Amino acid sequence: MSFRGLFIAVLLSTAMIVSAFVLQSRRPRMEVDRPTADLVKAAGKCADCHRKETSAVIHEFEMSRHAQVGVTCLDCHQPTKGQDPYEHKGFTITRKLTSNNCRQCHEQQVDEYMKSRHAAPAWAAVTGTEDFTPEQIAFAEAIHEGAVDRPPHPLVAVQGPASINKGCRQCHDIGRPNADGSIGSCTACHARHVASVELARMPETCGQCHMGPDHSQLEIFHESKHGALFNVQRGRMNLEARPERLTTGDMPVPTCATCHMSGLEGEKFTHDVTERLSYFLFASVSDRRPKFEEGQKNMKAICLKCHTAPRIDEFYKDAEAVVDSTNTLVEEADAIMAGLREDGLLTPEPFDEPIEYLHFDLWHYGGRTAKHGAFMGGADFVQWHGYYEVVSKMTELKKSAEDIRALAVKGKGEAAPKAAAAGELPADVLATDAKPASADQAKGGADASTNPK
Repeated sequence: MSFRGLFIAVLLSTAMIVSAFVLQSRRPRMEVDRPTADLVKAAGKCADCHRKETSAVIHEFEMSRHAQVGVTCLDCHQPTKGQDPYEHKGFTITRKLTSNNCRQCHEQQVDEYMKSRHAAPAWAAVTGTEDFTPEQIAFAEAIHEGAVDRPPHPLVAVQGPASINKGCRQCHDIGRPNADGSIGSCTACHARHVASVELARMPETCGQCHMGPDHSQLEIFHESKHGALFNVQRGRMNLEARPERLTTGDMPVPTCATCHMSGLEGEKFTHDVTERLSYFLFASVSDRRPKFEEGQKNMKAICLKCHTAPRIDEFYKDAEAVVDSTNTLVEEADAIMAGLREDGLLTPEPFDEPIEYLHFDLWHYGGRTAKHGAFMGGADFVQWHGYYEVVSKMTELKKSAEDIRALAVKGKGEAAPKAAAAGELPADVLATDAKPASADQAKGGADASTNPK
């Protein structure tokens, strides 16, 4: 072969090879990527197919500890008792995963979660008993009396299904009852395919629900010294450490999970987020929890990993003073509302009069925020988002109550019998001055009409 012929042959061959590489580089990643050997071993055919259809879930699963230890897709997706199975490309899987699927390996964690307020009480706070079986109600009521055997929240009827479905239920779904008899889904905190302990330890994961004007825990955390330190040191922390081996070396600064769930340096770790709580801070008037002393002892054991006992006791003393002070203010507002109801100056229906919204905002926003801020180290939330909102709303509430009573008095005379006959203003109310309600009546009236949880 002549030199010219050889040169042309080499040139054409090179051009074909380069063209092949160029064409290959232009193909979509989903066509050319292949599962790693470890992933094929862990998930087999599922990964090969789903990489083309729902590729993100494969990448997430490949990062997970489940994949590292050889858990397969079928291990989690196979139907358990009470679940609806269906055939999918040669496999029998369940249509919906629930906490029962996780229970196959994580029985202790699911059992602890079932005892927490994240379980049935969370869903009942919106919808009441509607979706629960008698057995589920009995189980939850034995632990959290009155938290599940209750009517739906009054705002459900006022706001309508569109708001509730895309609002309230998106967070309270963590305690939704499932068709297989279980409650909720672990993926609310750990995510579906990455099944991440690190994710569950991030403040923003809890903050998907624990934020906003009625429970500002995420905002309070980021204002606190804990939050400031976490934001600086986050990159040097080992948030993937195993719960049973977690140390302050892994997490020298706490997040929500550290204080409420983690087993820091030998302390018991738990999925019952109520085990370390001592007050019902979410309530309009916050009483001690039934296991007050045990809850406070459990939380203080975690605090002692970073703080001395005298400092912790002082912190609790100051926070409890905020609870007592806020309770006093809310009880005063409750008494005003109870007095109006006793005298027939408010209708029995909730949330149909402006003063009811004032009362609700006073305790549900300002009152709650002050108490949460006190226990989480958020000074601005104790003051400007807390107490200030309570006392300013109190001023509006008192003026509104005075106006309602003045209108009732003004109705005396010719209009009184007509109004009474129409059911607008009872005649005995128009003929007498208002009667103050007792503290017990005031508290009972507020709890019965407005307390959502």
